[in-house]
Amino acid sequence: MQGELQRIVDAVAARVGRPALIEDRRQRVLVYSEHSEPMDEVRRASILSRQTSPEVVAWFRRAGIMAARTPVRTAACPELDLLARVCLPVRHDDLLLGFVWFIDADGTMSDADVDTAADATADLALALYRETLLGELASQRETEAARTLLVEAPANRSHAVRALLEEGVLAGDGPTTALVAQLVTADGEGPDEVARIALEQALVRTRRWLGPRAALHLVRHDHGALLLCGPRGAGRPTPDEAAAHLDAGLRHATRGVGSVARTVVGIGQTRPRLADGAGSYDEAVQSARVAVQLSGLGRVVDWSRLGVYRVLARLDGEHLDVGGVHPGLERLLRDQAHRVLLETLETYLDLAGNAHATAEQLRLHRTTLYYRLQRVEQLAETDLKDGNERLCLHLALKLGRLTGDYQPQ
Repeated sequence: MQGELQRIVDAVAARVGRPALIEDRRQRVLVYSEHSEPMDEVRRASILSRQTSPEVVAWFRRAGIMAARTPVRTAACPELDLLARVCLPVRHDDLLLGFVWFIDADGTMSDADVDTAADATADLALALYRETLLGELASQRETEAARTLLVEAPANRSHAVRALLEEGVLAGDGPTTALVAQLVTADGEGPDEVARIALEQALVRTRRWLGPRAALHLVRHDHGALLLCGPRGAGRPTPDEAAAHLDAGLRHATRGVGSVARTVVGIGQTRPRLADGAGSYDEAVQSARVAVQLSGLGRVVDWSRLGVYRVLARLDGEHLDVGGVHPGLERLLRDQAHRVLLETLETYLDLAGNAHATAEQLRLHRTTLYYRLQRVEQLAETDLKDGNERLCLHLALKLGRLTGDYQPQ
């Protein structure tokens, strides 16, 4: 099928007398003819990476290419290093299948040239329709197997494992680790379509970097999952290395996507078999969600290193109540004037009640530290000499961080 598309794009380019490039409807590069100048950085990058950056996708969609039934001339955009183009939407029975692109930097592509190119889109539409059907069937089978493996009941997972192995999606069963990539949007409403394209591009980029049949990915409503599977040996990336690669890919893919404020990656613990990967996925989801709430933990967060947040992250919304853990501390949280007392208390508890270390870290005189701790005891009606009280206070502070009720400077 790829050979047929290559023959068509070469023929179209020859008839029009300028280079052509064909994308699918998600603006992933399928084939392109031999290229010469003029060529911008957008075209070079799309040829090298076989995909179009999300910010360029957004630019073209604002130009109306998704709804177009006739050729569209798009303007240049110096900020994106983008030259003017002519876009021919390819449709079959009004189903959008893809696009044929020509760079028209000097505006010399005439309407007659556009008509000549459009004449070839009938054959292209049929070829793209066949490839779309085959590709989407394979993608749908993989997506369904991945979804079953990660989110359905244990009884259904063995069937999903067999399907993935029989179709050659994964090389074999073995140690399995889940990574979850979460997009934090500026408006808190969840990622839009352009942001989701960026998310999938980052997942696919890391999947290719890991090597053939070493992972699979799944894009869900507000996050994406990458499941690493197979033997770990010399030369094979570790989960930490894969997470670092995914983090870098996310930052690159979402650069210029205005709806994305930041990105995080959660890492679950490794399980011995594919069928147990759902446990790792659940941990990775929770790790990413904690990282969203607590930016101080960094962009990549490992479940095994989350400490007390492993417990707190498991609580549902009804139990995320600081007052239920320590009513006195809740009273302090209500007043912004007490924030310095709370920060002092948290540092003191983090350092296991070591007054000397606390005073050094906060650069306080020991007398000032003791005064603040006494004020905490008075206002929260607590006793810091009581181990159970210290435990409840510490948990309440960490829970407050997770819920956003406590946000230290």
